[in-house]
Amino acid sequence: MHNTLRIATFNIHKGVSIFNARLMLHEQRELIRKLHADIVFLQEVRGSHARHRKLTTGAQYEFLADSVWSDSAYGQNAVRHDGHHGNAILSKFPIMQWENEDISASPAEQRGLLHCEIAIPGWDQPLHCICVHLGLFSIWRRQQLAALNNRINKLVPKNAPLIIAGDFNDWTQKATGLLIEHQHLKEVFEVIHGKHARSFPALFPLLRLDRIYTRGFHIQHSEVHGGIATAHASDHAALSATLYKL
Repeated sequence: MHNTLRIATFNIHKGVSIFNARLMLHEQRELIRKLHADIVFLQEVRGSHARHRKLTTGAQYEFLADSVWSDSAYGQNAVRHDGHHGNAILSKFPIMQWENEDISASPAEQRGLLHCEIAIPGWDQPLHCICVHLGLFSIWRRQQLAALNNRINKLVPKNAPLIIAGDFNDWTQKATGLLIEHQHLKEVFEVIHGKHARSFPALFPLLRLDRIYTRGFHIQHSEVHGGIATAHASDHAALSATLYKL
């Protein structure tokens, strides 16, 4: 029975370096593997891109999952003339079902909630995982958080284990209050360190944009993976947490 889970979240910046100078998927794959996560929440993942199609096999999330994560799901959000991108979840356990909900608050910015139900061996109910990437403006984020709350209320049983992770773009740090108030969630870095993690920019993180929220778990450990190595691969630091199911 798998009572302990290791979780990671990472905005991969569409698989390219900070100034879009070069493809960084190989470096990102090595970085993600070193996190030793059972489930990985990814944002800004290209499902298709004309220029990079010959440089990798399959979509970016398939390339990153490779032989380590046996199951994956991808939610297409933003469509461009040369391809599309969105959120992805990589899992070492079977993804029973998944859905991507469009929560775009403006035609200028396409966003979605990727919601997966994952079967963990020995658990009497599935683990609900929701990968998010919220908007750049607070009025958009409020609408998107309302959509997230509505989805949880409708589709996630009150006693079901739940993890929500991703790029909240929440430098005003108002998302936690909204989520904790309505869903009784805990943010892993708040529990361990007393405040959200600094995750942006990756080299010298200042802004607290990325989060991991949980329900139904004891939080054992949380860590920011930034610095020079990560900054070469993306503009965001990666976050990880070790959780124990209650």
